[in-house]
Amino acid sequence: MSVQVKTFKALSALLCYPSEELRAAAPEIGAILEAEAILSPSARASLRPLLQEMAELDLYDLQERFVLLFDRSRTLSLNLFEHVHGESRDRGPAMVDLLETYRAGGFDLVSTELPDHLPILLEYLSTRPLEEAREMLLDAGHIIAALAERLQRRESSYAAVFAALAEFAGIEKSSELVQELLKVDEDDPEDLAALDAVWAEAEITFGPDPNAGCPVTRDVLAKMDPVINQPPAAAAQE
Repeated sequence: MSVQVKTFKALSALLCYPSEELRAAAPEIGAILEAEAILSPSARASLRPLLQEMAELDLYDLQERFVLLFDRSRTLSLNLFEHVHGESRDRGPAMVDLLETYRAGGFDLVSTELPDHLPILLEYLSTRPLEEAREMLLDAGHIIAALAERLQRRESSYAAVFAALAEFAGIEKSSELVQELLKVDEDDPEDLAALDAVWAEAEITFGPDPNAGCPVTRDVLAKMDPVINQPPAAAAQE
């Protein structure tokens, strides 16, 4: 019998590029977080401003904000291995190991995003037992906690997603690993010349569908439901 933890799907959706489907799904995402109550009451409360923004702000403003944060700031990259491996040779084997973990769990990745893209990891965790999900998040917890702190410094409502995940995994921002990551100078998303230099090398892709993108953006509401039909972009339980 497959496990479905909708909270992780909901958080995955919140970390995807904003779309009309995501805006329409914001109330349902909030309802799922409350119904499952996997996150603490304070964590759920801290997510409400982001949910309200998703539902009420202009779509183009939401998209511009997302790009400035996550696409133009390498220190806020949603690709987790970027923060620990960068372009080193260790990144490739780590990516392959993660991809094999997905496959062993019956999770078929069909996306242009890399396996370490946080929304994809959360998609996978939504299919795993809760304690297994907690252990995997704990492995990446120092990265997630550092991202939460950086976003809090920018007074971004997205910080609540990362803070909730760090709390669930039991990672404190005071930990040594988190503080090491926070020593890295932050990017200026308005410095396009520096951005071009940083992202000069094209990322490899692991999926055949050039339009797949984030695993939940094309059909957010369907992804909130138990997996009955094949989802459009990310996972299928065997």
